[in-house]
Amino acid sequence: MNILVTGGAGFIGSNFIYYMLEKHPSYRIVCLDLLTYAGNISTLEKAMKNNNFRFVKGDITDKDLVFKLFREEKFDVVVNFAAESHVDRSIDNPELFLKTNILGTQILMDASIKYNVKRYHQVSTDEVYGDLPLDRTDLFFTEGTPIQTSSPYSASKASADLLVQAYYRTYKLPITISRCSNNYGPYQFPEKLIPLIISRALNDEPLPVYGKGENIRDWIYVEEHSEAIDLIINNGKVGEVYNIGGHNEKTNLEVVETIIDELGKSKELITFVSDRPGHDLRYAIDPTKIRNELGWEPKIRFNEGIKMTIKWYLDNQEWWEDIISGEYMNYYDKMYGDRKIISDNIKEVAIEEMATEKDG
Repeated sequence: MNILVTGGAGFIGSNFIYYMLEKHPSYRIVCLDLLTYAGNISTLEKAMKNNNFRFVKGDITDKDLVFKLFREEKFDVVVNFAAESHVDRSIDNPELFLKTNILGTQILMDASIKYNVKRYHQVSTDEVYGDLPLDRTDLFFTEGTPIQTSSPYSASKASADLLVQAYYRTYKLPITISRCSNNYGPYQFPEKLIPLIISRALNDEPLPVYGKGENIRDWIYVEEHSEAIDLIINNGKVGEVYNIGGHNEKTNLEVVETIIDELGKSKELITFVSDRPGHDLRYAIDPTKIRNELGWEPKIRFNEGIKMTIKWYLDNQEWWEDIISGEYMNYYDKMYGDRKIISDNIKEVAIEEMATEKDG
């Protein structure tokens, strides 16, 4: 099988590539990635040594390049991870998200139709469903939950999902879509909550938490997400949406405190900062459909997965330190350098030079 993985130099895409190369050694994997701020070619260093792997630098919105690559490789399967994915960045620059996440998806599907791809898989997000109230722990996102977006990022991903479904009905393109909860694990870009807290805690720097830290996310270890996608592209029903969830709901504050405890750091490092606009309250996925149809369910509990994740970041400090020393820090200062620090009782206090970050 010949598989195109777009966005494979990013966090989830790279983990998927490593999973597939190990699980299916006869498969050929081609990675197309533009290597924007979150795409790191060093992440794929080990994959480069595999004869069944090819890396191509390019933009999924570049129609000529995409069509040329499809013509050369004759892909059986396309798995589209390529997306601008950071909520705060989408608030700062919505246009980039619309271009990459919608137009890029359209071009990939046009090429898939022209060159007879057997399965086009769109990697989406649970954020397309909006959020759930904190006090209704009985409610979960199902595949039938109406789309109700909260940010330019989630709106662009929802738009792409609708376009994918339209291509299935209009052009009979054999598609599947997966919507997953928050991922964590190796190679996650340091702007995300877990690697951000790990890196800052190791340096005894303030640990920014939005609001009171009450927002809830459902966490899944990234390798299990890769396993689920593998099952979907091989055994999933064409035209269907599959929710992938970890059954590991944690408040942001619980996540931060767990990392602090594992690293033996002081909780006095926690600094509550003013919330971001449109901050979703709670995400919670119901993965019943993928369990019943494909036999997948999460096995790694958060307390186990976070220990593995922390160990990886401790063992690979050079990887993330190189990132932090570069463009990431410029972005960090630009987006959050002026955000107000607030005390535990949400009373505003004086602001010096503090920054904050998103929730997952």
